[in-house]
Amino acid sequence: MTNNISIRVAKKDDCPRLMDLIHELALFERAPEEVTVTLAEFEEAGFGSKPVWKAFIAEADGFIVGMSLYYVRYSTWKGQRLYLEDLIVTESWRGKGIGKLLFDRTVQEAHEMGFAGMVWQVLDWNEPAINFYKKYGAAFDAGWLNVALSKQQLQLLS
Repeated sequence: MTNNISIRVAKKDDCPRLMDLIHELALFERAPEEVTVTLAEFEEAGFGSKPVWKAFIAEADGFIVGMSLYYVRYSTWKGQRLYLEDLIVTESWRGKGIGKLLFDRTVQEAHEMGFAGMVWQVLDWNEPAINFYKKYGAAFDAGWLNVALSKQQLQLLS
């Protein structure tokens, strides 16, 4: 079912559509209010003077239907690893093998870059995603908690 799907590197012009996908993911993950990054901030972070993320795009007849957004993470134990921030396929295109195409291309990128591995997170209730990653033999860590400080907290603590 993936005949008319092409995978390519994201361009700055793609950012508005990528933000649409990010908002769609936030809604799916039951946290739409958590997306606080602006389009300008997103574009700057990916295509400004100091880009911090890259992405692969899945296109169907010129329309972006999915993305795999990643960045380099450094582990003092493992070295450089690719961190998959988001793997998103718009709802109406799920189940057609697009997620696999994007994930496979991201795995290939990690290998080509010589990284020591690839890491990401998945919500414990997202059974379809968990089952998808299990097909790859992915290891699931137990005992780790996500910890964060918000922009406002950073400001207050500085």
